[in-house]
Amino acid sequence: MISKNTICLWYDKDALEAAQFYARTFPDSAVGRVLRAPGDYPSGTQGDVLTVEFTVAGVACLGLNGGTAFKHNEAFSFQIATDDQAETDRLWHAIVGNGGQESACGWCKDKWGLSWQITPRVLTEAIADPDPAAAKRAFEAMMTMGKIDIAAIEAARRG
Repeated sequence: MISKNTICLWYDKDALEAAQFYARTFPDSAVGRVLRAPGDYPSGTQGDVLTVEFTVAGVACLGLNGGTAFKHNEAFSFQIATDDQAETDRLWHAIVGNGGQESACGWCKDKWGLSWQITPRVLTEAIADPDPAAAKRAFEAMMTMGKIDIAAIEAARRG
């Protein structure tokens, strides 16, 4: 059964491949039902994978193979909270190393153009520090990074 609220993600034709990658990469992720087109449609033919139900870190998603009409952009991203540098590195490298690309401040894109924020909990805590100077130092350190370096954030926070 589809969740009452599901994020629908548009893919050219690779929704199943993307869902399988997310399921291998992120804990609490899985591929569910795959529906094939019952007839021809503008970007595919009868029998092609039309939709894929999947979860990413517990969030219900539906991948739609809709063709080339729309592309992902940074207006939508998954923000994944990480607990340590090893988890941060593993997820970052899984995305970037599988045809993705690096961006700034913990952001990267997967090979399908979907944006991800790989965000250590330490970073979130640091920029919310009740000491405005500590929060500013951590924030300024983050602004110079691609993948977040937890040790550097902690050092900036301490001053």
